Amino acid sequence: QVQLVESGGGLVQAGGSLRLSCAASGFTLSNYAMGWYRQAPGKERELVAGINPGGRTYYADSVKGRFTISRDNAKNTVYLQMNSLKPEDTAVYHCNRGPSIATIVAIPSGGQGTQVTVSS
Repeated sequence: QVQLVESGGGLVQAGGSLRLSCAASGFTLSNYAMGWYRQAPGKERELVAGINPGGRTYYADSVKGRFTISRDNAKNTVYLQMNSLKPEDTAVYHCNRGPSIATIVAIPSGGQGTQVTVSS
């Protein structure tokens, strides 16, 4: 059974940092592109960052230079380091997998995600 369990969210002031973790199980992490997308109330899912099996990364323009995605295949875990957070980063963050980075946001992960709230 495929499971993706996100953690690390919370309430932080603007300019602060958070590190999200995604614990994966039920599949071989190294075979998939992994990524994070976010969804704020009333808004569509937005791909934030992705990393392919070879380590190539993608970042949305809105987070470039502030967020860093990484993966530890041995620990079956994907991370999202978020620095210089802004109020507009407030959303529920979800981890997902796919055959490519582009597919990360195509289908909801089904997980609960982790809430990130940035106060001004």
